[in-house]
Amino acid sequence: MRIRNVPAKEAGPTDPDGAGKREGKMMRLAVLTDIHANRDALAAVLADVAQRGVDRIAVLGDIVGYGPDPEWCLDRVMVLAGQGALVVKGNHDHAIARPDVAMNPSARTVIDWTRPRLSAAQAAWLAALPLSLMLDDLLLVHASANDPADWIYVSSEHKALPSFRVSDARVILCGHVHVPALISCDLSGQVRAQRIPMGQPVPLIRSRRWLGVVGSVGQPRDGVPQAGWALLDTARNELTYLRVPYDVGAVAARMRAAGLPEGLARRLEQGE
Repeated sequence: MRIRNVPAKEAGPTDPDGAGKREGKMMRLAVLTDIHANRDALAAVLADVAQRGVDRIAVLGDIVGYGPDPEWCLDRVMVLAGQGALVVKGNHDHAIARPDVAMNPSARTVIDWTRPRLSAAQAAWLAALPLSLMLDDLLLVHASANDPADWIYVSSEHKALPSFRVSDARVILCGHVHVPALISCDLSGQVRAQRIPMGQPVPLIRSRRWLGVVGSVGQPRDGVPQAGWALLDTARNELTYLRVPYDVGAVAARMRAAGLPEGLARRLEQGE
């Protein structure tokens, strides 16, 4: 199976030397994103993943930020990567090495709190993560495919269109928005949002291309205070959005005990 780092300005699978033949291996891929230093949510999702018999895990960035357990979450993802998980960089991960990155005050406060808690090895590992990865006809990216380094929110059909235009990937999976979404693009280039029946497989019909915004593991913002992840089954050609309950109150209490912004604890409790 061919895996390719995709440069920030080249989100498509262009391979002019002809060496990029796609193998098309069928698999069940667990897709996690926006863990945001939420140990309890990550542990709950990984337990759910283990019960579903997946072949591989992909983490679409923002391992740190917002939450109270950056060291544990980063250590766990590093172990997963050592076992073959695919990991790309999120904007909060990027900000660990780049204090000049623009962020809102609450996010900046938590990143500044997080930075001295990470080891040099952890910080270096985050800094070295790619912005995008191409896996056969699947593109993995934290934010938008059209400019991964600009951290654009794919929050509408209009915002999804540039990703379809710049990449010829049949399926694009991203995070960053913290709200699950599924958008398709037909042969004429028309995009439209698709209904997501939570917990039910959605067929990714091959006459369309697809962009899935995977809900957040550790900081959901769709009004449901549960951890979110997605399962891509390439054999069945289906994408399933899933939610997992965990002890939200315990995490919010640790955030408050650590002196992190109160607004972030409230948002976690409300899923907003």
